[in-house]
Amino acid sequence: MDSFEEASIDIKMEIFEAIEDNYGGVIVNMKKEEPMDFLKFHTMLKASISFWRLKGKKGVWIKLPIELAHLVNAAVKEGFWYHHAEATYLMLVYWIPHEIPHTFPAYASHRIGIGAFVLNQDGQVLVVKEKSGDMTGTWKLPTGVVDEGEDICMAAVREVQEETGIETEFVELLAFRQSHKSFFGNSDLFFICMLKPLNFTINKQDAEIEEAKWMPMEEYASQSKVNQSELTKMIANICVAKKEEQYNGFSALLTTGHSAKKCYLYSHNI
Repeated sequence: MDSFEEASIDIKMEIFEAIEDNYGGVIVNMKKEEPMDFLKFHTMLKASISFWRLKGKKGVWIKLPIELAHLVNAAVKEGFWYHHAEATYLMLVYWIPHEIPHTFPAYASHRIGIGAFVLNQDGQVLVVKEKSGDMTGTWKLPTGVVDEGEDICMAAVREVQEETGIETEFVELLAFRQSHKSFFGNSDLFFICMLKPLNFTINKQDAEIEEAKWMPMEEYASQSKVNQSELTKMIANICVAKKEEQYNGFSALLTTGHSAKKCYLYSHNI
């Protein structure tokens, strides 16, 4: 069968609606509102791959909502593999030109966390004791994970409010740490943020926090558990230096990029 005949057959068959990406590939967003059985999906997928091959396409992305999870096996049978999964969908990929290596980018490889250094007018630091985790029994800075679509500076403010009831405003990014082979084997970024308290009466979260209080900075930094780790000791020393105005961090500067989206640049003021 020549290419003309193959193209004629494929055009007569039903294929998936797809969006062209910027790299010679296509993206198929399956809709949960449009139920599809295994046989129809498999038939359309084979026809679509043939059509995209004739069009010179390379990468194929299929976003499959969890409601259509019964179609995964059909895609795998055609050579698709998992790229990533979230709570409500699975992303599958397929590379059409088998003679050259695929160029799919890896999925997000880092988790982002924050630690909040909140200093009051008396030189005391806001600390908590957690009910579980590696630091139980030790007074520590409020910490947490940055939510999807959340800015680092805003995540720090949110975590402090959730854990202690203290409202704050972001002051500076003091330091950050990168580590590897952490949560589910991913890398991890942890940012130490300085915040200014706007109120001082603690109303701790009961689910995760055992205790919360204002503590003299020197007492916090002298804890044995803090000094057992070189990393936590260095973080404590940075906080002490900042309290004594011997350290400068990065301010959050709201700006826009080429896409015109708002974003924060963390830098010294110029």
